[in-house]
Order: sequence, then C-alpha cells, then structure tokens
Amino acid sequence: MLAHNAYQQRGGEDAVVEDELALLRSRGHVVETYFRHNDEIKQASRIKTAVQTAWSFKTRDDVTARILDFKPDLIHVHNTFPLISPAIYWVADRLAVPVVQTLHNFRLLCPQAMFLREGRVCEDCLGSVPWRGVVRGCYRGSKVQSAVLTSMITVHRAMGTWRNKVTRYIALNDFCRRKFIEGGLPAERFVIKPNFVDFAAPVEGPRDGFLFVGRLSAEKGVDVLVAAAGQLINTSVRMAGSGPEAGLLEGVAGIHALGAVSGEAVCGEMNRAMALVLPSIWYENFPRTLVEAFGCGLPVIASRIGALADLVEDGVTGLLFEPGNAQDLAAKMRWAQQHPQQMAQMGRNARALYEAEFTAERNYQQLIAIYQDAIREVKGKDSATGT
Repeated sequence: MLAHNAYQQRGGEDAVVEDELALLRSRGHVVETYFRHNDEIKQASRIKTAVQTAWSFKTRDDVTARILDFKPDLIHVHNTFPLISPAIYWVADRLAVPVVQTLHNFRLLCPQAMFLREGRVCEDCLGSVPWRGVVRGCYRGSKVQSAVLTSMITVHRAMGTWRNKVTRYIALNDFCRRKFIEGGLPAERFVIKPNFVDFAAPVEGPRDGFLFVGRLSAEKGVDVLVAAAGQLINTSVRMAGSGPEAGLLEGVAGIHALGAVSGEAVCGEMNRAMALVLPSIWYENFPRTLVEAFGCGLPVIASRIGALADLVEDGVTGLLFEPGNAQDLAAKMRWAQQHPQQMAQMGRNARALYEAEFTAERNYQQLIAIYQDAIREVKGKDSATGT
C-alpha cells in the first residue's frame, strides 16, 4: 500500500509517488493506495484541520479498514501532512504491518520543512524542540500554524512515533541521512535510495543556452539566477515553472519565461540546453530535475550547498558555485559558454552516472530490497513474541 497526502500545488514529491506506483505495478505488484489531497482543507474548519494534523481519526478508520481488507505486506508512506497524520504509523504497528517512510523534506525536524529563514540556512531547531519556529512564525509567517506543526512534531517525538513506529526510513542521499540522525531519528533504521526517472538515451544535436526548471519561489534562488543573467551578454536562460517570484523575470534581457510546462516539454528543453541551473539556497533533498537532467545528458550548474554539493561533481557532471552569489554563478555560466566541449563531456559523464545509479530498474532493485528487509524485521518480531 502506498500512502500520500498530495499538495495543493503539484510538486516533485507527487511525481515521485506516481513514478514509484507505476514502477511497482509494471513489475506485477498489486498496489493499493491511500491518497488524500489538500483540497479537502477547503471544506474543513481550521480547528478540525489543526487537530487532524496531529491525529486523524478518519485516517485511523480508513487505513484500519483497508489493511483488514487488502492485507498489505507493507505500507510505504510519503507525505502525511496535514490530512493523513502520524495516525497511519500507529494503525500499521497495531496490525503488525511494516512501514517504510520516504523523507522528502525536513518536516519531522523543522516546522517550515526546509531549514530556511530569511533567505539563509537555519538549523536552530535541529535536535531540539522547535519552539523557535513558533515564536518566529516560520510556517507561512503564522505563529498559529507554526504552533500546530510544532505540537505535532513534539507530541509524536515524546510518544516515540518517529523512533518506534517506522520500520525503515528512506533518505534520498547521505547528506540528508546525516541531518535526520542529528535531529534524533534512529540511525539503524535508515537506508538511502535516490529518486529516479525512466529516460531513453538523450537526443544528439547542438546545445545552447541555460535552463531552469522548478517552482519560481525564493528558496529556489530565482533572484540569484535573474541577477546572474543580468551580468551576461547574449545569454539565453529559459525558465520553466510558475510561482510567487514569476514577476522577477519580467523585462530581464536574456530571460525567457516558459510558464508551467509538461514533462514531455521539459525533456525537450533539456535536450537542447547547454546546462541546467539549480541555484537553490536551501538544503534540497534530491531535486527530481537533477535526475532528469542527467538522464538527458545535461550537466548541472548548482549551488554548493547541502546534498547538491555531493550530487554534482564539480568539473565532472557539472559546476558548483557559492550559494546566493550571483557574481559567482555568472562566472560559471560564462565559463560554460566559453568551453562547450568540456560541457559536452560533462553531459556524457552525467548520462553515464544516470545509467549506473538512477534508472527505473536500478531503483526497483533498491526499493524491493528495502521492502524485503522491513518485512523480515517485522516478521521476526512476530515470531519472537509468538504472534
């Protein structure tokens, strides 16, 4: 069974869930889903939403019924906030069903989920009760909503939910794994499995210009890329996506706003660009666009921050620049324009890394190994207790 609380604005997590569901079914697995969508919030009162963030009785009853009917070998949980809630872990534990939880962001440690405050990395709540997030209104600028999230995190930390009710945690890379362990999650329950895409060999042909794909929001470093583009001459930067920072693109020479585009169109853009630019200023867990770029043989120019500094090997699969530094980013983009052959080789290296680490088949093997390990552990506990 796959469980996921979809966001009001579709994002990378939603795409990952859909891809893993399709991957499992394509290999012959019977997969039940428990999906809820944040559009439900529109019909609910604020008090009801706040209460179910910590414990959803609907989830408790729905998942209990589905487990008894479907009898899943395992439940793989992605996002539980705010409608599914941690109640799903307790139901699974009571009915002796293993739980695998993919950690797409830092919600269990930080109310705002990104370790980001006022445009800078903030780890003030790491490893402690995140009360500062309430005082500062870190979640959507609201102290009330931040208090709801902090209460959920703190209550379930005290109840042992994160430590005792999840059989295996999936971190998307080693950097994120280390942060979660610093935050108090049990190290022995972690495995690493990256995101994947299923891409054919890249289209051969001339490449030119730069590409940005993602939500046009502050944490993505949109302002940094716009400022860098303004320092370059005869440079084309195509930007695919929508969001609150879309206004920054207007009237900037060399910037071409594409708006929200389909996955097929993104692939087409990646096959014509010289490099993908990832100017994020927060700890990206594992941007799906990076895997897509590597699959298209496209090198990545990324911020030297968090997991990005490990995922992009400087000078091998792309280039790294100092996060938030538009001048340094402009310098790397200028170098890329002046060295097309080296960039082309980085693209070939990126594709080779994709074929070794990020294909659907490779991901399937990793996923099934994680599932089997979790199932064995819970069965072993049942045997030991005679249940």
